[in-house]
Amino acid sequence: MSKTVLVTGANGQLGRAINIELSGSGYDIYNTDIAEMEGIHAADITDLNKLRDLFAAVKPYSVINCAAYTAVDAQEKDVELSYKINALGPRNLSIAARECGARLVHVSTDYVFPGDGNTPYNEFDPTGPKSVYGRTKLAGEQMVKELGERYSIIRTAWLYGDGKNFVKTMLKLSESHEEVSVVDDQLGNPTSTAELARAIHFLMDTDNYGLFHGTCEGITSWADFTEEIFRLAGKNTKVNHVSTAEYTAKNPASAPRPSYSALDNMMLRLTGGYTFADWHDAIGEYVGQLKL
Repeated sequence: MSKTVLVTGANGQLGRAINIELSGSGYDIYNTDIAEMEGIHAADITDLNKLRDLFAAVKPYSVINCAAYTAVDAQEKDVELSYKINALGPRNLSIAARECGARLVHVSTDYVFPGDGNTPYNEFDPTGPKSVYGRTKLAGEQMVKELGERYSIIRTAWLYGDGKNFVKTMLKLSESHEEVSVVDDQLGNPTSTAELARAIHFLMDTDNYGLFHGTCEGITSWADFTEEIFRLAGKNTKVNHVSTAEYTAKNPASAPRPSYSALDNMMLRLTGGYTFADWHDAIGEYVGQLKL
């Protein structure tokens, strides 16, 4: 009898990558998202009773929570909805998973850190989010720790995959602009959803529980990342390097962005010897697959 993996947020970038990664691996995948669509069942992670009924019917072996409220600026005004999705949702999934004996993999973010460091944050470094998004995602982690039983939390950053993302935005701009302005004083780890899905698959098949960081290796700025995207895609668009202050003066943002949010995947190295691809290799693979 095959094991069922229940995926929340299945229509998002990471949910789609999880489906590709697990296809042919012997698992039955039960996809859910907030709205029903072809191949995806409707499920509201903020409703515990309905989740309990769903888990009782599906009997998942493992649950991968890709669902989140990620509109960083909007959440500064929509605080309660942010907590409802990013904190209450993981709480409910933790309870339902524990009650049916399922393994839970919960995805979190670099925004749980203050973003003012100068060396990569590892899993033992103190958190200190500066935005509502970061605070609610940290609250979600705490809910999983308090109420979950067999769980792994994996923090990631700067994700791109099948869906709306920074890479596609820059490539679209390059079609109509001879030059673009991109910040060069925010540093982090660009990470492909394919690489993250591989790491989640690795964790899911182990008894490796706890908190992990999961990003591609290497650190860059948004401006340098954009230049590499354009180089790989054969674009001649010029990238103007600007400061965050210069950029936000013309494009006001409600939520602060971390200036340094690079993550160190220490726990994956120490517990499983697992390493991600370098960000250059990952973006090369991704751009190579795009129909440009």
